[in-house]
Amino acid sequence: MRAIKNKYTAFAFLFITGLILLSISLNSCGIYSFHDVSVPDSVKTIKINYIENKATYVNPRLSSQLTDAFVRLVANQTKLTREDDNNADYVIISTITSYTVSTSGVSGNQASQNRLTVSVHMKFIDNFKKVTKEFDVSSNFDFAASLSLQQAESKLMPDILKNLSEAMFNKIFATW
Repeated sequence: MRAIKNKYTAFAFLFITGLILLSISLNSCGIYSFHDVSVPDSVKTIKINYIENKATYVNPRLSSQLTDAFVRLVANQTKLTREDDNNADYVIISTITSYTVSTSGVSGNQASQNRLTVSVHMKFIDNFKKVTKEFDVSSNFDFAASLSLQQAESKLMPDILKNLSEAMFNKIFATW
């Protein structure tokens, strides 16, 4: 019985010590990190512009919904304060550049699977470091060829918003 009690005491001690060390290591450096997100302590503000849709085919709801999803993700995963000033520490300007459907699967002589590809061009301005970077993110979403595009969009929209906003977020904040 005494050996079991000593095991639990030793485990509790190691667990508490580990939590303390983790807390100290996260609070002691000049960068805070959460889910592989790194933002220097000196960066406090961000401006996220409305994501314009300049694709050939325009889904009328995508711009506002993707902007909202991206803003929520940044708010939930960072300590940055959002503002509408172009002099914010970070400024993000994004545009939906492609929204295309192609055949991705064929059964016999007919399409059995279609693929919606959505691409976003991003411009990231780091006013703190005086650096501007541009990059593209893209995601593919497969759906049955028997569905119309409108039917597929209604089913795929949660995945589109999640995947694209996460890809955009990772391009800016993830440490690789």
